[in-house]
Amino acid sequence: MNREDEPATAGHLEEDIPRLKWNQAAFFMGANLPAILGILRQGGWRVHPSRLIDCLIDLAFASANTCLKGLQNLIYGGRINRVEMEQDPLVIIGHWRTGTTMLHELLGLDPRHSVPTTYQCFAPNHFLLTERWVKGWSGFVLPPNRPFDNMAMGWDLPQEDEFALCNLAVPSPYATIAFPNRPPQNGEYFELDTLSVHQCKRWTKTLRSFLKQVYYRQPGRLILKSPPHTFRLPVLLEMFPDARFIHMVRDPVSVFMSTVRLWKYFYVTHGYQKPDFDGIEEYVFTTFCRMHERLEATRALVPPGRLLDVRYEDLVSDTVGTMRRIYDQLDLGDFQPVAAAVETYVAEHAGYCRNRHEPSPEIQAEIRQRWKPYFQRYGYADEGSNSE
Repeated sequence: MNREDEPATAGHLEEDIPRLKWNQAAFFMGANLPAILGILRQGGWRVHPSRLIDCLIDLAFASANTCLKGLQNLIYGGRINRVEMEQDPLVIIGHWRTGTTMLHELLGLDPRHSVPTTYQCFAPNHFLLTERWVKGWSGFVLPPNRPFDNMAMGWDLPQEDEFALCNLAVPSPYATIAFPNRPPQNGEYFELDTLSVHQCKRWTKTLRSFLKQVYYRQPGRLILKSPPHTFRLPVLLEMFPDARFIHMVRDPVSVFMSTVRLWKYFYVTHGYQKPDFDGIEEYVFTTFCRMHERLEATRALVPPGRLLDVRYEDLVSDTVGTMRRIYDQLDLGDFQPVAAAVETYVAEHAGYCRNRHEPSPEIQAEIRQRWKPYFQRYGYADEGSNSE
């Protein structure tokens, strides 16, 4: 048996993460057949026997998704081609677990905005065709809360478009979720710089087509959220010259611990292997550095007044005030019409309990040493750990 197929040992499995229940939807169930076959081929077809049923189910759904995609293109293709988005998107960037989901939900409260939803991102091949009749009876396939952070789940809640790209057969770093015991996949699709002209054109064409479908369903300024977009400012600005960006930042110790937990959850619940978690902490360390080095190298490309850094701690402690500042500084229009909805959101989430992590002194020291520029740039150098 190849090491990649060996079950995780007790020494590797630091947390008891339950697998999805039989009636819960997995991420790759929304993929089309080329997407699943491409991911399996990249993973060397090394599906663990205990995950074989999951993989076969995903393949069955992929066949149906591919047929539905063709039918949707037949019915809606001409209309989507004629869609013209009146405004360029607002893109929420920043590392995983920095509060991007909370901000995405807050901005999605504004009826002038349009956000890709969980259903649209998990079923991007056919949501125009199926959304209205599937959502009504399929809510039970989602847990009420995201297990890794207790945030609410729902088909209509905002979701990140990287999931849609992956399920539309565009190579994505998220393919690593399927085969976590192999080296990280599709790292070149972070920056996109080293792609061929054909590959880059395919990526931009797929993203634009998906966004036009979202806009067709609900017109308004698109609010996107995807951590990998932090690497992609040059390409996004080429696609959307008037785009605005909000960069979320957070206490790095909290970010590290929570991101490790996030990837562990995805590997266990959506992967085709029993993950051993070897190298997961190093992957978080290096991807974080790579992301922020790239951001600092490209942020000057964004015209003045269109990129705003926002601290998660400020968003939590003064949500209304921080949202008002975002609207004012990025020229998003009058904040007052949405102020009451933001206040209601704050009241409804007042009892939200964040996860608690207790990093070892050694891990804290390594985080502070390796991510020192981030600590200094965003004002965390003199603060104690605020691990979740």
